[in-house]
Amino acid sequence: MKLAGKTALITGAARRIGAQSAKTLHENGANIIIHYGRSSEEAEKLVERLNSIRTSSATMLQADLLNIDEIHHLAIQAYNAFDGLDILINNASTFYPTTLGSIDEDSWNDLMGTNIKAPMFLSQACYPALKQSKGSIVNMVDIHARSPLKDHITYSCAKAAKVMLTRSLALEMGPDVRVNAIAPGAILWPEDENELDINVQQKILDKIPLNKTGNPIDIADTIMFLVTSDYINGQVITVDGGRQLF
Repeated sequence: MKLAGKTALITGAARRIGAQSAKTLHENGANIIIHYGRSSEEAEKLVERLNSIRTSSATMLQADLLNIDEIHHLAIQAYNAFDGLDILINNASTFYPTTLGSIDEDSWNDLMGTNIKAPMFLSQACYPALKQSKGSIVNMVDIHARSPLKDHITYSCAKAAKVMLTRSLALEMGPDVRVNAIAPGAILWPEDENELDINVQQKILDKIPLNKTGNPIDIADTIMFLVTSDYINGQVITVDGGRQLF
């Protein structure tokens, strides 16, 4: 129970990698705040599951992360939920293609909003609480922050900005708060089957030395490593099976 008595806020935690991260931190003793945007049913089921394991150890909070006022309110609610905040996981993200020649302002604002604007303003809003607890932040970035993904210009730029946000916050928030990031590779395929057909999936697997996708547990375990390692700051850990060796 390495995180006993600690409280973690995880954005976009109702599903996929966010949900597994919540389960893993909870297994290690943390109280969990599940942030969700529209996935209320999944969030409620996850909270019920966590509370059935340990009474009054999880709650859920809704917020539109494109709205600054709601971000500020989320930070206040998160602090009040368990009388403090120790860990912030900026996991929420949007992902879809924006091909050159068809990029519009709406998609730009959406992808930049969820992937860089929201983490910046939520981290800032949570800073006083995290400073008080000598806490930490983990930002979920992407291997495409370093190697751009074709037809995903805006997304790749947003994730690259989030890497710099990680390093900048690590400098600005030290010595009280540590800030690190994780860059996942092929962990879960996109849910829209039209987004990534089987042939494209195989091409990706062929570029991974381990010749397999990862698992959300791989990311959750890396989060655990970062939030319990007191002398790691401003780093990006790549979890991609060696894909970026090519």
